[in-house]
Amino acid sequence: MLAAASRLDGEVSDLEPAERAGLVFVSEQKLRFRHPLIRFAAYQEAPLAWRIAAHRALAADLDGPQHAHRRAWHLAAATTGPDEEVAAELERVAEWAGSRQAMASASAAYERAARLTADPHRHARRLITAAQKASEAGQDERCRALTDQVPLPLRDPGTAADFARVRSVVELGYGSPGRAARILADCADTISADRPDKLAPLLTDAIHAAFCAGDAPLMVEIGVRTPHLTILALPAHLLAGDLPGARQALDTLVRAGRLADVGLMDQLMTAIYCHLMADHATAHELTAAAVAQCREQGIGGWLPTTLHLRAQVELALGLPDDAHAHATEALLLAEGYDLDHRAAHLRALLAVLAAVQGEEAQTRKMAEQALEYTRPREVGRGSAEALWALGLLDLGLGRAQDALRHLEAARQAVGHPFLARHLLPDLIEAAVRAGHPEGARAPADQLMTWAADLGQLHFTAQAHRCTALTSPDTQAEQHYLAALDLHTDVNDFDRARTQLLYGEWLRRSRRKIDARDQLRTALKIFDQLNARPWAHRTRTELQAAGETHDPSDATDSPLTRLSAQEREVVRLAATGATNREIATHLFLSPRTVGHHLYRAFPKLGISSRTELADLLTP
Repeated sequence: MLAAASRLDGEVSDLEPAERAGLVFVSEQKLRFRHPLIRFAAYQEAPLAWRIAAHRALAADLDGPQHAHRRAWHLAAATTGPDEEVAAELERVAEWAGSRQAMASASAAYERAARLTADPHRHARRLITAAQKASEAGQDERCRALTDQVPLPLRDPGTAADFARVRSVVELGYGSPGRAARILADCADTISADRPDKLAPLLTDAIHAAFCAGDAPLMVEIGVRTPHLTILALPAHLLAGDLPGARQALDTLVRAGRLADVGLMDQLMTAIYCHLMADHATAHELTAAAVAQCREQGIGGWLPTTLHLRAQVELALGLPDDAHAHATEALLLAEGYDLDHRAAHLRALLAVLAAVQGEEAQTRKMAEQALEYTRPREVGRGSAEALWALGLLDLGLGRAQDALRHLEAARQAVGHPFLARHLLPDLIEAAVRAGHPEGARAPADQLMTWAADLGQLHFTAQAHRCTALTSPDTQAEQHYLAALDLHTDVNDFDRARTQLLYGEWLRRSRRKIDARDQLRTALKIFDQLNARPWAHRTRTELQAAGETHDPSDATDSPLTRLSAQEREVVRLAATGATNREIATHLFLSPRTVGHHLYRAFPKLGISSRTELADLLTP
C-alpha cells in the first residue's frame, strides 16, 4: 500500500489524521478500517480520477504471480473503456478461480471481462461463461440476468450451443422443464453439422430436463437421434420395453461412471438410470460420488440435485434416516440458493418420508407446497412424487379408495408405465384393498415381466408380493414365500410390508399361529422405523389372530368390552376409514361393519365415530 502511495507522492505520515480520529488502525503489516462502512464511504467520496489513479498505482506494485488476481481486478477498476489486454487478464483470473472451486468469483471475473470486451463474439462468449459459472455456484437469478444480456443472434455454432445450455438452466429453474428440453433439442438440430462435439452435452442436459418433465416421448425422441451415444440411447431401449438392451447399455455407463474424470451430468444420469432399473446399490455408489464431486469442486448449484437423488436411492434401500438427513440438507441449500424447482422436488420427497411415519399434517403440507409449484409448470416427476406421498399416507391409514385415487393420478403424472415402476406396488395394494382387484392384475403382471428382465432381487420380491395380492388363494402363498426368500436386509420396511400382507392372508386362511409369527416380526420392524400407521395395522391383525399388543387393550380399557371383530372395526373407524373401506380391509360387508359399530358405541359410552379417535389415544 505504501509502495503504491509513493507513486502518488504519498507517505505514511499522511495517515496520521485518520489514525488519530480512529477511522483506521495501522501496523507494520496492514492498514485496517475501523468499520467496513468507513472504508466504503472513503472510497465513494473520493473523486473518480483519484480512484483510478489509486487502482493503477496498486496494479503497478502487484506484479508478482501470487498477486495476479488482485492486479487484474485493480486494472479493471482503473479501466474506463474496452481493453482486451485487461479483459484477457481477468479471464485468466476467472479460469484460476474456477480451478479452485470458487465458481461465484469466476463468474464475477468473466462478467467484468465481458464488460471490457469490444469484440462481439468474445463479449458474448465471456457473458455466457459467466452465466454458466453463476449456475454452478447456485446463483440462478444472476445466471438469468447474465443470459438476458447476451447479444443475439449468435453466429458461432459452439457459442450458440453453450448459450442454449444456460438458457435451459434458466427455463428449468423458472419455467417449464419440457420447454428447457426443447430449447436444447432444437439447438442440437441447428448446430449438429458444424459442432458435433457439442451434441453430447446438449442432449444429455435435454434428456435430464425431459425426465424432470416426465415427458417419455421426448426422452425417446432425443435418444434416437444419437444411437451411438450410450447415455442418450439408453432411454430409447428402456421406454420401448427393451430392458435387456437397456441393461447392457447401463453396464457400459456404470463402468464409465466409476471413472474419476467423468462429467457430473453423465454421472448423474447414470445414477438415475440405475435407480429406475432398481439397481439401487450401484445408484447409491454413484450418487455418493456425485455429491462428493459437487462438494470438492464447489459446484454448489448442483449439490441439492445430487443430494436429492441420493436421498431417493436411500429411501429405496430402506435407509429413511439417511434419506431424511440428505433431503433436509438439500432443501435448506435449495431454499438458500432460491432454487424453487429443486425445492419443490425435495418437498415431495420429504412428504413421502413423512407419509411412511404417518405424519399426516407434515405429509399434506409438503405435498401441497410441491404441487403448487409443479402442476402449473408441468413438472411431471415432482407432481408424481407428491401424489405418491398422499397415496402412501392414505394406504397406511386404511383409506384405500383415497390412496387409489392419488396413486392413479401419480401414475398419470409420471408419463410412462416404467417411470411409475416404484409406485406400482402401492397402487396394486390400494386397488385390492379398495375392492378393485381387476385394476391390479395388469400392473402386477407387468411387474413380474420387468422383474424377470431386470434381475434385481428386491424388485422381484415386490413383484411376487403384488402377484400374491392378485392371485387366487391356491397360488397366493407360493408368491408370498418367494417374496420373503428374495427380500434381504436391504429394505426392512418393504420386507415388513410383505410379512404384514402374508400375515393377513394367513389369518383369513385360519392359520392364526403362522400369522402371528409373520406379524410379530413385521411389527418389530415397523416400530423400529417409527412407521406408526403400519404398526397400528399390524397390531390390529395380531389382535385378530388372537394376540394383544396394543396398550389400549389393557384390562381397564373400554375396548375390552368389545368382541375381537368389533375391536378391529372400531380401530379402523378411528382412523377415518369409511364403512366400505373397513369392509374391504376386513373382508366383510359394509352392512356388517355398520352393525358392529352400532353394537360397539353403547359399550364404549359414545354416540358418534368422531369420538373414537380421542377414546383410542393412549
